[in-house]
Amino acid sequence: MKIATFGAGCFWKVEDAFRRLNGVESTSVGYMGGHFANPSYLDVLSRITGHAEVAQLTYNPNRISYSELLAVFWSIHDPTQLNRQGADRGEQYRSVIFYHSPEQEIEARASKQKLQQSSQFDRKIVTQIKAASDYYLAKESDQQYLEKKRRSLTQ
Repeated sequence: MKIATFGAGCFWKVEDAFRRLNGVESTSVGYMGGHFANPSYLDVLSRITGHAEVAQLTYNPNRISYSELLAVFWSIHDPTQLNRQGADRGEQYRSVIFYHSPEQEIEARASKQKLQQSSQFDRKIVTQIKAASDYYLAKESDQQYLEKKRRSLTQ
């Protein structure tokens, strides 16, 4: 098993996009990339911690490749928007790939360059690519939030 971590706006949406993929074994949401230990949602929301909202996933590379995960990442948000996605604004909603190995860094940088050179976006891609750092799990009620919401609507 390997780990991948992505930030692309609200972590609920990001997690939901990855959790249904064949080969993704588990997902969680939390915070990464800041300078404040054990941040709460309110800490991150206050924009004093430097963290991004992220989805972290454990995946089986024999069933899904990192490049396939990157393709999903690029498809679920607008990587040309700085510190925002849709109505969500602030550095915690930035587009960011946190790599867990040199191989992931190389693949992430190559995929970003390839996408920038394509004609898909007419603006510069602002996605950050950074080494993974301490990961702080969000509260339990945030985990698989959209899945829980869908289930409650069908009951």
